[in-house]
Amino acid sequence: MASIGVMMGLSGLIAAQDSAVIEFRNKGEMVGTLRLDEFDKIATASPLRIFEAHEQRARIYQAYPARQLFDQVFGEEWRAAEEIVFLCEDNYQPSIPVAKFLAYDAYFAFASADDSLFMLTNVLQNNEMVKLGPLYLVWDNLKSSELREEGAVDMPYQVIGIELASFAARFPKLFPPVKASQEVQRGFLHFRKYCIACHTINGQGGGKAPELNYPLSVTEYIKPEYLKRWMDNPSSIRYNTAMPALAAETPAREKVMEEIIAYLQAMRTVKRAPGKAPE
Repeated sequence: MASIGVMMGLSGLIAAQDSAVIEFRNKGEMVGTLRLDEFDKIATASPLRIFEAHEQRARIYQAYPARQLFDQVFGEEWRAAEEIVFLCEDNYQPSIPVAKFLAYDAYFAFASADDSLFMLTNVLQNNEMVKLGPLYLVWDNLKSSELREEGAVDMPYQVIGIELASFAARFPKLFPPVKASQEVQRGFLHFRKYCIACHTINGQGGGKAPELNYPLSVTEYIKPEYLKRWMDNPSSIRYNTAMPALAAETPAREKVMEEIIAYLQAMRTVKRAPGKAPE
């Protein structure tokens, strides 16, 4: 009886996956919706072998080419946009420059190629088992050392919404103070790349992890050396934390961490209450 229950549970998971609805928006305006089982009408699926950074091994997925999907849903307009924001079931919310999609081959995985469950064991987050559907953004990284160096950056799973956006219009409260140093400006760019998908500044960003600036900046109660250690090896600060370390392959990793901290320190002077327009 137990095996029957398991099979019924798996059948329900597959049915829910196929009927999942993905929303597409352009600067806040709804463009349309698609059920996952409708994607075959506008894009061609094929097997894709990648280095799975979440598991530190190769895996093969069934996937749709991202550019083909964007062309069909948004038209050529998406290529002139600035950013693409991905909304995920777990509140992860990465914002990825359109230029990256034009430079590298991205895909939306929707199933494992070997018919195994569309899940993975995230070794970056205490070996947590996570479901990947409805959509999982992956990159053809086996032919790109630059993409492999990024680790799991820009690989959101559980994607349920895709939006063309202007970063400045969508995240106006994240910008550093006027006349901020070059170190702070670089730290801002690093924060956009590595941190914004999970954390918020002044209420803007991902909702998966804590706010870092309002009402108190994290730099006001945690010393810089511990913030750096937090990024370098989170489990050395918090037992069983779900936060992944900054990828070991990150170029100039030490400097990146220091510049992120410089950005966080600078943001102490531009606190803005979540939900309120910037002054």
